[in-house]
Amino acid sequence: MKKNEVETKMRENIFDSLIESDSLFVDRQAFEHGFEPDSLPHREKEVRGLGENLVEALRGHIPSNMLLYGVPGSGKTIVTKTVLKQLKSKGKSNGTAVKAYTINCRTVDTKYRVIQGLANRLERAGDIKIPFTGWPTDKVLEEFRRRMDRRGGIHVIVLDEIDHLVAKVGDSIIYSLSNLNLELESSKCCIIGISNDLHFTKMLTPQVASRLAQIDLVFHPYGANQINDILQERVRHGIRDGVLDQSVVGLCSALAAQEHGDARRALDLLRIAVKKAQQMGHELVDRGHVRLAQSQLEHDQLTPVLRTLPLQQKILLFSICINEENGLKNISTGEIYRTYTEVCMRIMIEPLTPRRISSLLNELDSLGIIIARNVSKGRGGRSKQINSAIPESLDVMAEMRDSEPMIEEASKSKYRLQRPL
Repeated sequence: MKKNEVETKMRENIFDSLIESDSLFVDRQAFEHGFEPDSLPHREKEVRGLGENLVEALRGHIPSNMLLYGVPGSGKTIVTKTVLKQLKSKGKSNGTAVKAYTINCRTVDTKYRVIQGLANRLERAGDIKIPFTGWPTDKVLEEFRRRMDRRGGIHVIVLDEIDHLVAKVGDSIIYSLSNLNLELESSKCCIIGISNDLHFTKMLTPQVASRLAQIDLVFHPYGANQINDILQERVRHGIRDGVLDQSVVGLCSALAAQEHGDARRALDLLRIAVKKAQQMGHELVDRGHVRLAQSQLEHDQLTPVLRTLPLQQKILLFSICINEENGLKNISTGEIYRTYTEVCMRIMIEPLTPRRISSLLNELDSLGIIIARNVSKGRGGRSKQINSAIPESLDVMAEMRDSEPMIEEASKSKYRLQRPL
């Protein structure tokens, strides 16, 4: 290439060619988790159940507290968002004062910050600004109570991922909020908790559970056919006609159904598959693009977790992986501990006790990195059988070596491993 041609290329704006290329998307927002579709397929019963309780707010009465349960991606948040939007719209049209607020308890995860966030939603000109931290929690609660009474009407407080908040700081926040109706004068409130944990109420003390006195609404996981219907609705909104192979939506639906019926997983798979095809200059999205999307999702979700594991958990996972590379499956905790202590000896780290290792295995299991099954040994008691749950497309050993020099050092040694049967 001649010098003047190179200089011309360098002066070109990279976005000139990108913006001129035809997109396979019509509206990419249709595949975002926060998108509000015109309809909610297969959630009519749940919409009705939530609406039948919240209609009491339009009558000037206090709706019952509610807990919405279901696995991630089962529609809890979008159903609640849709019903609340219609509730506020109806309240505005008929002159009923209804206020609703949603707090995501995974990001706002202390009692102080939850109440501060709620109070700030009711802030008016001239109000004292509640700081991010620094006030006594009781003072923040009193200010929230004052602002609610000033506003009047019915207040609906939604705590999304409430199980995360209670697991971290306890249930005193629920006690304080459920106690508000005893102290409010010109307004009333109800609480809607959204939980991924079907056994969430076991986390509550009897006193708090009794005071909450909630209505339970369970969102069952979507099946493959139901997810297919959801995707078809989004495809009509967001993707050009004729760019999807007829098997693509079905494959995304089937893969997501295997992941506990998570519709968000299906949306991510389809969105990334279309993006992959577009990046590759392909006019047709096929099953190969879906498989590429699946591989990317698995990598993007697990890589940050693997890289940030504490050293002892990395050593433990390393011990599991080298046994599996040796052909072992259903590895016993005893075999893992023998390898673990040998690895610690090679890199001169003090090994943890078997009891602590058992606890770390449970943590890895809860993160979805391993699968730990309890098995009976008859008179020998109970033990765990361990298998890695990391997809083959992800090189877990390489990720740990890159993020931890001591794992790099450990991988240079040879270990006495049990032979596969």
